Parts: sequence; structure tokens; C-alpha cells
Amino acid sequence: YDFPENLKAIARAGAGTNNIPVEECAKKGIVVFNTPGANANAVKELVLCALFLSSRRVLEGIEWAKSLKGDDYAKQVEAGKKAFVGPEIDGKKLGVIGLGAIGVAVANAAVKLGMEVHGYDPYISVNAAWGMSKWVRKASTVEEIFKECDYITVHVPSTPETQGMIDGKAINLMKSGVHILNFARGDLINEEDMIDALRKNKVARYITDFGSEKLANTENVVVMPHLGASTPESEENCATMAVDEIREFLENGNIKHSVNFPSVVEPRTTTYRLCIIHKN
Repeated sequence: YDFPENLKAIARAGAGTNNIPVEECAKKGIVVFNTPGANANAVKELVLCALFLSSRRVLEGIEWAKSLKGDDYAKQVEAGKKAFVGPEIDGKKLGVIGLGAIGVAVANAAVKLGMEVHGYDPYISVNAAWGMSKWVRKASTVEEIFKECDYITVHVPSTPETQGMIDGKAINLMKSGVHILNFARGDLINEEDMIDALRKNKVARYITDFGSEKLANTENVVVMPHLGASTPESEENCATMAVDEIREFLENGNIKHSVNFPSVVEPRTTTYRLCIIHKN
């Protein structure tokens, strides 16, 4: 896409900017914004839904109930429901990898649900730390999460360092029967290693918002069609934040939530302001 000469800013209604040439924009002096946290509640709610679905075999039970026929329907239900028994999450250990806006929201909600929550994030921001429940236990290493937790949910961006972080080596450190949730990015998981672990029952359940045909047809996998931010409230929050970011930059030169320029927050005290963008 050829950027027009007068393009000054781009705002992405969401956290991911993988569809924007961020480095090229930086070279041209185009500020790229995203909207972190605007969809946090929507994603948090879906993660909580996945947490229950990973334990209680609700989806399988529903599909089975639809298949029953005959006048003795109630008797069939009572006779067959044992096949869908699943554990409660109360008192279980949840590991949250990545404590940004979504990770913190999930951790806080899980504490209220009675889980023992362990969080890992070497780059946690001051604001995120302030917003996190005091009952969330700090993990010193990601390996600690792998070894200790019954449920693991991943909330980190896709970078060369994080891509494939949940692979065979990581899974081997985990408890047998671990439940893994991925509502961050699909490439954080090594798909072949995950399928192998599921077939060996090392991983009890894998629930993700980023599926593939192979995953969708693997037993004990629940694939959702990227529904994390698909709520009217989330879409409105993201759009409003994106507009506010661009307006504040164009009118006042302030930069907040940019992925390629440093933050600039200065009160407006003069009629005119000069914005100088330098390569250094």
C-alpha cells in the first residue's frame, strides 16, 4: 500500500499491528497507534468461558443430548451423563503467562472464582501491577508456571521470542492432564507438539481462539472462530480509543499507545506547537 505524503497517523482498533508495516511507518514519520485494554473485558469473559469448558465437558454433553431419540429420553440422559464428568476449578492452580490488561483481568477474576493464581511477566508495567489482586502469586520463571499449574492461559504478544513458546519441551514440564488456553496468538503454540501431547493425554484439553482445520478435528480441542473481541462494547471501546489517540496527536502532538514512537504527554499551553520527528 502506497502511503500518501500527508498521512500522519494510523490507529488500529485492537492490540495487534501485524497487518501494518510498522517499521516502514516509523521511517516515514507515521505514528502507529493500537488500543490496548479496550477489548480486555471481552477477551477476559471468553477466557473464563473457556476455563469452564476446559473442565466440564459441556459442549460434548450438549451434542450428545441432541443425538438422543425416543420416549425414554430422560432415562437415556441419566444413564449416559457420567461420560461427561469434569472437575471444578475452585481450588485449582491457574498460571497466567503475560500480565497486560487482559492477563491481569483474567488473573483477578480467577482469584474471585476461588482459584490459586500464579502470574508470570518479566515486563509487567507499573499500572498493571497496581491493578492486580494482591492474591496473585508471582512466578519467578515461566518454567515455574509450567510445573505447578493445573490450568495455563497465555496472554503475550507474538514476537520472535514468544512464537512457539508452548512446545514439546514446555509441555513435558507440565502436569499430566493440564488444561491449556490460548486467546492471544495462534503461533505461540507449536501445533504439532500440542496435538501429539493431546493424543498422549499429557494435555487434557486445549481451547483456542486461533484454530486450524487440523486442530479443529483433534479430540479434546475446542476451536473458537476468533471471538475474543467480538462484542459491541469492545468494538465501540476500540473505535473510541483509536479516534481519541489520533485526535490528540493531530491537535496537540501528544502520543499515547504508539507501537513505533515514544510516549509524549505534555499539557497544551501555547497557541502553536511544533512536532519534530527525528530518526534517532
